[in-house]
Amino acid sequence: MEGNCTIFEEVEKMGHEQVVYCYDEPTGLKAIIGIHNTVLGPGLGGTRMWNYSSESEAVKDVLRLSRGMTFKNAISGLNAGGGKAVIIGNASTMKSEPFMRRFGRFIDSLGGKYVTAEDVNMTTREMEYISMETDHVTGLPETMGGGGDPSPVTAYGVFVGMKAAMKKVYGSESFKDKKILVQGIGQVGVNLVALLAKEGAKILISDLDQDKLVKVSNEFQVEVIDQNEIFHQQVDVYAPCALGAVLNNDSIPLLKCHIIAGGANNQLENELEHGKMLQQRGIVYAPDFLINAGGVMNVYAEHLGGYNRQNVYRLAEGIYDTLLQVLNKAEAKQITPHEAALKVAMKRISDIGKVHMSY
Repeated sequence: MEGNCTIFEEVEKMGHEQVVYCYDEPTGLKAIIGIHNTVLGPGLGGTRMWNYSSESEAVKDVLRLSRGMTFKNAISGLNAGGGKAVIIGNASTMKSEPFMRRFGRFIDSLGGKYVTAEDVNMTTREMEYISMETDHVTGLPETMGGGGDPSPVTAYGVFVGMKAAMKKVYGSESFKDKKILVQGIGQVGVNLVALLAKEGAKILISDLDQDKLVKVSNEFQVEVIDQNEIFHQQVDVYAPCALGAVLNNDSIPLLKCHIIAGGANNQLENELEHGKMLQQRGIVYAPDFLINAGGVMNVYAEHLGGYNRQNVYRLAEGIYDTLLQVLNKAEAKQITPHEAALKVAMKRISDIGKVHMSY
């Protein structure tokens, strides 16, 4: 938590409806579920597992992530509210069938107010285990009739959002000979690199995992950049696709790009302050919760039933027009793109809130 804020003060400040702490001694499970806003529908958002340095860090993360899901789902036109879950621990050693099934029972106890899916360090296999204990899960394997891995759709949404930002900045959406730096080559990052490579972009990549760097650099024509050199690269587009808070007081003054458009959540360490810093530097920022919404579109479509991958990709294509509208609104109102996107999302929540109450 920030400063001496209590959990209730932080919840009040961020506008959450509910925060659930989950503990199970036999499996060692420690998890937190954040439900931010359910005006549009049940809180929908993935579960991530991370070896947090402290419980306070985990609480901060789940509050920020669940709040972000509210705006992501709202601006994407989905009938879903904002929710997220974090599991504290080492994903490589602690995950197991009983561990995930116990977590599934906690989700089930919420009676549908929260619907989970996969996120960092989670796969369709874990969702399968969770589904053994609750129906309030999506992102299941294709063999079970689910949508499978949502990361290709997330990457596609980032890709079309990047196109829209380039149209705004350069007057053309062509990637030919444009330099794109992708930070983080997990599932979303790799899929994004593949899309950019087909378009003739000059791609730079960076990641902490050296094995991933070797694999991707062997598969695609890319330049590998050291982590310490990321913010010193002269590029057209910087695409953060790892963890959040990368845009801060230290990094923003170093940036040498025209556009920021990536798949990571909560890229701005401070939404207001750092959004304005980017604007003052003439850098066009594509709000993360808008352009990385392809993944939640995918799991939402599965949650509704009758999943069709082609329909999901068509839905993700709408990110292009939405982002252009947001960038034009920001320019006209002389506010940051992040503020403009928040206004669009909150207006939808307010309008629908007049129709029905929280879930």
